[in-house]
Amino acid sequence: MRKKIVLAWLALLFLGIVTLFWYNEWKYSLPTPVPESYQAVATGTVIKAAQPMVQNKQPLFLHFFNPDCPCSRFNTTYFKKLVKKYEHVARFVIVPMSKKPITAEEIRSRFDLSLPVIFDTSLARTCGVYSTPQAVIIDTSYHLYYRGNYNKSRYCTDTQSNYAEIALEALLNQRPHVQFDKYALQAYGCQLPTCTQ
Repeated sequence: MRKKIVLAWLALLFLGIVTLFWYNEWKYSLPTPVPESYQAVATGTVIKAAQPMVQNKQPLFLHFFNPDCPCSRFNTTYFKKLVKKYEHVARFVIVPMSKKPITAEEIRSRFDLSLPVIFDTSLARTCGVYSTPQAVIIDTSYHLYYRGNYNKSRYCTDTQSNYAEIALEALLNQRPHVQFDKYALQAYGCQLPTCTQ
């Protein structure tokens, strides 16, 4: 009898864990709700706020990151790989989007990278970002070249859909804008804490 009770508890615990994982996977596979106040920013729009950040004739890569968002945490390893691969040809900047106080040093430590960190949450609105993680690429003439997801997979494991990297490669090789599918441009992840629905 005691063995049956223990087995029943273990089965219930296992079922609870599986349900929790399934729910989280399902929750973050849905598009992020678009805030009522959202104003779309078209590709090609001049982003004046980027002017001081564009340096050495290199495109600017803004990484919108929320330390409280599981999706942002899942893509940290992939973002670090992108930085290592392209830091000599693009300028990377981390834009933390969090209601909780966090320092630039804490962000750099989390990524183990010595990148600039900018706490200007208005950049999200300026670039049309309303969820994290999101990549924004701005060309050397301050035009919005790409705003969207890093990958179709929330763990950034689908190499065929490395959208941000594909866009950066296209810009660096002076190719016209790449046509992306809805998974690249429709926001997935966590709604920004500064957004209101």
